[in-house]
Amino acid sequence: MTVRVLLAGAAMSLVLAGGAVAQVEPQVETREAGQIVYQGVPATPPSLQAAIAPYYNARSAVFEDWLPDGSMLIATRFGETSQIHRVAAPGAARTQLTFFGEPISSAKARPGTATFAYPRDVGGAEYYQLYLRDLAGHEIQLSAPDTRNQGAVFSKDGTLVAWSQVTPGDPNYDIVMADPANPASRRVIHEGTGAIGPLDISADGQRLLVARYVSAAQVEMFVLDARTGDLSALGPQGRKIAYVGGGFVDGGKAVLTLSDDGSEVTRPVVIDLASGKVRDLDPGATWGAEDFDLSPDGTTIAYAVNEEGYSRIVLRDVASGKLLKGPELPMGVLSSGLKFSPDGSKLGFSLSTSTAAGDAWSYDVKGGTLTRWTESELGGLDPARLVEPTLFRYPTFDKRTIPAFIYRPKTAPAGGKLPVVIQIHGGPEGQEQPSFNPRRQSWVNELGAAVIIPNVRGSSGYGKTYLSLDNAEKREDSVKDIGALLDWVARQPDLDASRVAVVGQSYGGYMVLAVAGHYNERIAGAIDLYGISDWVTFLKNTEGYRRDLRRAEYGDERDPKMRAVFDRIAPVKMSAKMKKPMMVFQGANDPRVPRSESEQMVATLRAQGTEVWYVLAKDEGHGIYKKANQEAVRATELLFLKKVLGVGE
Repeated sequence: MTVRVLLAGAAMSLVLAGGAVAQVEPQVETREAGQIVYQGVPATPPSLQAAIAPYYNARSAVFEDWLPDGSMLIATRFGETSQIHRVAAPGAARTQLTFFGEPISSAKARPGTATFAYPRDVGGAEYYQLYLRDLAGHEIQLSAPDTRNQGAVFSKDGTLVAWSQVTPGDPNYDIVMADPANPASRRVIHEGTGAIGPLDISADGQRLLVARYVSAAQVEMFVLDARTGDLSALGPQGRKIAYVGGGFVDGGKAVLTLSDDGSEVTRPVVIDLASGKVRDLDPGATWGAEDFDLSPDGTTIAYAVNEEGYSRIVLRDVASGKLLKGPELPMGVLSSGLKFSPDGSKLGFSLSTSTAAGDAWSYDVKGGTLTRWTESELGGLDPARLVEPTLFRYPTFDKRTIPAFIYRPKTAPAGGKLPVVIQIHGGPEGQEQPSFNPRRQSWVNELGAAVIIPNVRGSSGYGKTYLSLDNAEKREDSVKDIGALLDWVARQPDLDASRVAVVGQSYGGYMVLAVAGHYNERIAGAIDLYGISDWVTFLKNTEGYRRDLRRAEYGDERDPKMRAVFDRIAPVKMSAKMKKPMMVFQGANDPRVPRSESEQMVATLRAQGTEVWYVLAKDEGHGIYKKANQEAVRATELLFLKKVLGVGE
């Protein structure tokens, strides 16, 4: 049976996953503004729209790569979307290089040339095409039409480029190689299985280091013969190992990578190709390394360590493992990868703090000088009002403690209790970190709310045991961690347990829906952004290149036992318990969590009489990347939160 919902002026038929229901025609007002369709949503007052605008006028500068002349490529926004810019020197102007309506948020320089490669899609559909562009704006398309392309890697002399491509509906990526000056030379050198992609190209161009991503807990590493297409497995076999990145060292005789083999966390290791012997550069590491780069001469590794959500940079000598002098960073989060300059004298990166938008920095390896290249604007925000969070841990049902950050307003009524917004990250292998976040700051200042960002079990950053605690049939254990957080809120003298809202996107959207089902009486409202409402329909409808990856994390719906678990925990099937108001947002072109997941949830809730605000962005995918859309949707969120939390009444 279906429920018909009027959307954007046209009738839409939605199949309810919760079973047969009476056919109804909800009388819900629908209006459009720009690319946003609002259904059952009141108009945002101009005063609220004006209040939210400065938060999204703030912008950041994200370091992408070095050009051969020592200038930087950065991603930043001057108009509606992020684009690639060049910064010639610290403090110099940002010269825009790409000009598109679609966001361009990554770039990789071609060694020895003033050109760079970047991916571009349309409308958030994530079917990226790969382009090579020079500083004058001339560009060529490297990738084949009607394919999805990612992970471009250049040889050190810039004469070769390799990347992975996949076609619609295919779960298996192929490895493609080309002369970047001649796209017609493009050829598939390996027909892959699963999510396989290149990491490095040997100096002679005959071998590639490649990785196959199975899950957050398992990444396989291989050496690929570019002539024959044959793979040779690398590293210890017969057990799950998570590798991060990789590159040839010692003249191609060994590989440097991050590995969690024999450890709770990833740390740098060197694997000898002939003997298979593994040499640990950071034995006894207690916090995980997340990203690294190797100096051009192969002697120094720089890697980023995530310590309780904050970032630090470590430098070591590759041959001896000796710790070298590294930069003393402000308390913040690295917002891009590390990269040595072509001459090896500097290390480039981006850093964001809770009270300052991200900027591009460099570290002089020999001189020890830390230099800020950009000064990003706060868009009219008063920096004195921005809040630093406090890290805390709270107990949960199985005696573990869950890490979380709390933002409290700087000024609060004496003796009063603050409303609470709990924001739950996606992933599920993601991690909430104390980086600059205009959304959280707007909730603190415009709502006067305490904002809590927990890292429930299954989050990355706390070791591989913690990462696996929510796998498959243990999925709802992470939901219980939010129940324990609600208990913690109730014990705090300055927090109002009767005014709590939960917000989450993607997997965090699933968490919000599950919390609304299990803890309806303990929340005032919920905001679900492109969340999973039914595991079976999600796995059926997500893009083919993602389906097996998600099965590895969530469980396989083709297994009858796992199917029974999915039927039990699907939020859409516990909708009868969801009585509090809900806002749902969806990008129309989302390839990861298709709009059908949101719309079957909306239809089910409306059919039972639960109040739902539904917001659809016609030109977005998995997220909100265009400035006008961000302002519109975030203002609607604020309006919804004001209503359910009783703020300003």
